[in-house]
Amino acid sequence: MKKSITLLLLLSVVFVNAQSRVRQKTTSAKTVLSKSSVSKGNSSKDSLNKDNKAFAFVTKNEIVKDTIQDEVVGKLKVYKRSVHASYYADKFNGQRTTSGVRFSNNDYTAAHKKFPFGTKLKITNEANGKSVIVEVIDRGPFVRSREIDLTKRAFMEIAKNRGSGSMIVTIEEIVK
Repeated sequence: MKKSITLLLLLSVVFVNAQSRVRQKTTSAKTVLSKSSVSKGNSSKDSLNKDNKAFAFVTKNEIVKDTIQDEVVGKLKVYKRSVHASYYADKFNGQRTTSGVRFSNNDYTAAHKKFPFGTKLKITNEANGKSVIVEVIDRGPFVRSREIDLTKRAFMEIAKNRGSGSMIVTIEEIVK
């Protein structure tokens, strides 16, 4: 009798913990900047590009929306899985990129060898499932084993270990 009560209590604790984890994942996947926080100039950890447009963090196969104007930006199309990503060194701040834009490690931008400039990409860390949306503004990385270079801000936002210099990611293109 005591064993069955103990087992029942244990199962109820496990069930409650599982429900809270699911609730946390769904709320974090739907986290976006509200219109009011952008208009008031409040800072947030959600993605902002340099034009002050906020982008939603999305899960697989969802439609990506620009939350400022609530317009559909596009759908996600997987480009590559399990590729290496790294981030820019601070010494590149203020220098012109290949597209002519000045580089800032505080923006949500990236360098890729093939994507056209201005392409929006969703980069997902495969170790923890965190993702960020970046815009391609430069060419690189010029290391054979790496597929994409992110700004330090974008990299640290999805990094599992803040001390690492590279991670395994999935790259998805946002197609209109």
